[in-house]
Amino acid sequence: MPRLISIRQMTVFCLLALLAGFGLSSAEATQGIAQYGKPKYPDGFSHFDYVNPNAPRGGTLTLPNPGQRTSFDKFNPFTLRGVTAPGIELMFESLAEGSADEVSSIYGLLAEDIAVASDHKSVTFRIRPEAKFSDGTPVLAADVKHSFDILMSTKAHPRYKTTFADIKEAVVLSDRSVRFDFKNNNAELPILAGTLPIFSRNWGKQADGSTVPFDKLAFEVPLGSGPYLIESFKAGKSIVLKRNPQYWADQLSKPLNVRVGFYNFDRILYKLYSDDAVRLEAFKAGEFDAIVEYRAKIWAKGYVGSKFDNGTLLKKAFLNHNGAGMQGFAMNLRRPLFKDVRVREALGYALDFEWLNRQIFFDQYSRINSYFTNSDLSANFDGPRRPTEAELKLLRPLKAKYPQWVPDAVFGPMPSAPSTKSPSSLRQNLRKARELLMHAGWQYRDGALRNEQGEPFRFEIVEDGGFFLRVISAYIRNLEKLGVQVDIRTSDFALHQKRMDEYDFDMTTIRFPDSQNPGNELRDRFGSQAAKEKGSDNVIGVQSPVVDALVEEITKAQDREELRAATRALDRVLWNSYFVVPQWYNPTHRVAYRKEMRYPEPPLYYSAEPWIMQNWWKEESK
Repeated sequence: MPRLISIRQMTVFCLLALLAGFGLSSAEATQGIAQYGKPKYPDGFSHFDYVNPNAPRGGTLTLPNPGQRTSFDKFNPFTLRGVTAPGIELMFESLAEGSADEVSSIYGLLAEDIAVASDHKSVTFRIRPEAKFSDGTPVLAADVKHSFDILMSTKAHPRYKTTFADIKEAVVLSDRSVRFDFKNNNAELPILAGTLPIFSRNWGKQADGSTVPFDKLAFEVPLGSGPYLIESFKAGKSIVLKRNPQYWADQLSKPLNVRVGFYNFDRILYKLYSDDAVRLEAFKAGEFDAIVEYRAKIWAKGYVGSKFDNGTLLKKAFLNHNGAGMQGFAMNLRRPLFKDVRVREALGYALDFEWLNRQIFFDQYSRINSYFTNSDLSANFDGPRRPTEAELKLLRPLKAKYPQWVPDAVFGPMPSAPSTKSPSSLRQNLRKARELLMHAGWQYRDGALRNEQGEPFRFEIVEDGGFFLRVISAYIRNLEKLGVQVDIRTSDFALHQKRMDEYDFDMTTIRFPDSQNPGNELRDRFGSQAAKEKGSDNVIGVQSPVVDALVEEITKAQDREELRAATRALDRVLWNSYFVVPQWYNPTHRVAYRKEMRYPEPPLYYSAEPWIMQNWWKEESK
């Protein structure tokens, strides 16, 4: 399954997995905060329920390249240009740590306590005196302010400026106390401040006293406070991270609860392989310990052989309760070809999911029918239905003010994606598509679908790597029946990422991972301002005052009911605007691993690769 957006967001080191909100009504300092009510874990808790507190430490975890990257050219994950080495996120920490078995909470990590102002206009963190960077220097409030200021500057990836836009400033109160002031009363902001990645002011400082500019940092060793250090690397091919023997959290007199059961390996080795086939054969040959598989056919037919038969290698689909978000063929709205909503809707009728699921996916997938799939935040979570009164309260004024931006369909039952299940069929769907295209000014003549000027309907699908080509080819065959001409362009990860950063594409496959508690990240994904910033997650190019307004309602939600109404209203607008041809999702993580690998019961909400790195361990052979 493609992960373009998820890979891009890994450079924010799983920020979405930590995002939550806050509802504390006083400035009382505490280790944990939650958006609605109280956090699950009280002050002084011993460890998260989903870890093994007695997991043995030691050994080396060997992993393949995550996603489609086959090389790397920098260690700095916070800048726009280049490809970051895998595992670098293990070198950085934030003031607080998210819990994977709650919808919305964080607990102090670098910070020993958190205090939110009674007016919710600021949050103050007190940094642990034991917290240190990898060079042994203490983590101070000045470093926190430096990190925030840098990430909000033009030297960092523009995503940070969008994500943290509602944080006015970071104020140093003392050596170990820092306050974040907010521009408005946004319940998510204390959590956003807590999940800010922290790095030392000395990162990039040279022996002669000069400092390499932040946006020029490449292979300069990062100075973070995380549990691992870079031991060695081969440029673009492999990297070894070793556990820092002086890691500050290991030096405490009492185990740090948010680190108990985490990071159990002495070393983590990443090997980067040239393609997926080579990577799979390397796993079978015993070159690494675990692999997360995203392709249904390979999972069904590739993970077989004598080592699976004798138990040397194992495979398991781990259930998760993550919201599935949106995955689909995204159209670049910056292209005139896709301006007409009737054109965009028509292209959706050409995707035959049921055929793909039968013939290619071994019936492992379910159809995506929402931007918040597999979540109670979806407008069709309990089946197609009309909007509730709470949703209408948001949608009606927007329809009155911006009629062209609110489709009439949002006031009816939430439609499902086109299906070829009986009594429907591909033929009927293509007829509907042809009618929509005709009304949009496109008719078939002279061997192609053409507009009034005689120009053919033609566009390019940009693909990262090549394993998705069978799906694209099947989609193109149906588009050709409409007279649409489609070219395919494949590229390596680095070139593909560059094209995405610069929005140099017509159509591509995107993956928007969902959050259990969406908020400010939606500005970067769908906000009008983000559409104008190179490198944002708004690759589609959505620029809608209605979408902007509904995202603001989501960030202002004071309880789960308000959040549900706002996300469902947004879902209706996005879905009925046909920006994406929706694809499919799988509510499991498919993992193959060596028999020596051990793991605790998985939490409710998690990503497979970070879970392996964070909470698994290895039973050494005796």
